[in-house]
Formats: sequence, C-alpha cells, structure tokens
Amino acid sequence: MATVREMEVKLNGHEKECAVRYANIEKQLDQGNAKFDKINTRFDAIDKRLWLLYPFVLVSPFLEKLFQ
Repeated sequence: MATVREMEVKLNGHEKECAVRYANIEKQLDQGNAKFDKINTRFDAIDKRLWLLYPFVLVSPFLEKLFQ
C-alpha cells in the first residue's frame, strides 16, 4: 500500500500535469476566439453590403410595371 508521502508526490505531479494541459487548452480557446472574431468581422461587412440590395429588390416590381 502506498504511503502518504508517495501519494502526495503523485498528487503534486498530477496537479502540475493538469496545469500544463489547462494552459494549453486556454491557449487554443484564445486562438479560436481570434478566428471567430475575424469571421464575424467579414460577415458584418457582407451584411452591410446586403442592405444596399434591399431598395432594388423592393423597387424592381414597380419599375417592371412602369416600363411595360
């Protein structure tokens, strides 16, 4: 059976290993957030351009009747 000292050493090693893993996970999440921010910026720009099309879509039936 393991002694208290051996268990303490194992537990401390486990805690250090987990700290490294969590630091890596946090780093990957931050990188993912940066990618999503870039994608979000692109969609915002596209969304603004789409608003420019709405007047043409709404007016086109009236223009069709006008030119017939």
